[in-house]
Amino acid sequence: MSLSGKVSLVTGAGSGIGRSCAIQLAQEGADLALWGRTESKLAATGAEITRLGRECRWYPVDVTDIHGIPEAVQTTRTECGEVDILVNSAGVNIPQNAEDVTAEAWDTIMDTNVKGLFFCCQAVAKQSMIPRKTGVIVNISSQAGKVALPLRAAYCSSKGAVDQLTRVLALEWAEHNIRVNAVAPTFVETPFTAKMLSDRKFRDYVMNKIPLRRLAKPEDVAAAVSFLASDRSSMITGAVIPVDGGWTIH
Repeated sequence: MSLSGKVSLVTGAGSGIGRSCAIQLAQEGADLALWGRTESKLAATGAEITRLGRECRWYPVDVTDIHGIPEAVQTTRTECGEVDILVNSAGVNIPQNAEDVTAEAWDTIMDTNVKGLFFCCQAVAKQSMIPRKTGVIVNISSQAGKVALPLRAAYCSSKGAVDQLTRVLALEWAEHNIRVNAVAPTFVETPFTAKMLSDRKFRDYVMNKIPLRRLAKPEDVAAAVSFLASDRSSMITGAVIPVDGGWTIH
């Protein structure tokens, strides 16, 4: 159990990638604090983690409420202990043609994927990691931060920002022994992507772009996250690791 004794905070932990990351970290020995907007989903994830014999608490936190993030971090620290690992998995996408993107949709995507992510990093670093001179942050980015995807002008922009933000935080916080990395998956089979992937034409487009000829599973992403969260990656910081079946190599 390479993460035994560690406390991990995972945002967006109610379903999909966030849920799989939380369970994977628990399987490797970490105790969990779960954040998300839907308490019933968090409770379901928490119950599975508890069955694994790990400590787990969950909190209904919306990362777009940036003014509430510092207090939520304080509550998490008080009830769960200092945060050793932060996984930023909360995210949203609203597919639209570029000419149809609304200011509301743009703000929703940016407020969740970039702004909320940054202020989670800031609050956890200021309160728990910088004072102790230790910590690991893993951001869930996307191949969309590197390659252009149709109907995703705002989403691609947000994930490009996540990649660059990851590098900047890694550079600034290295002196505090805080490692900051990102995982950039291709399309993952989750409730989040189910509707778009049910379109046969779009699904065929995606499959033809992936040399391994399969979609990613949440567990594929969680495996990379757990590696970056552990001491097995102690010399890696500022990296954006693709989990894309080869999409971005051509």
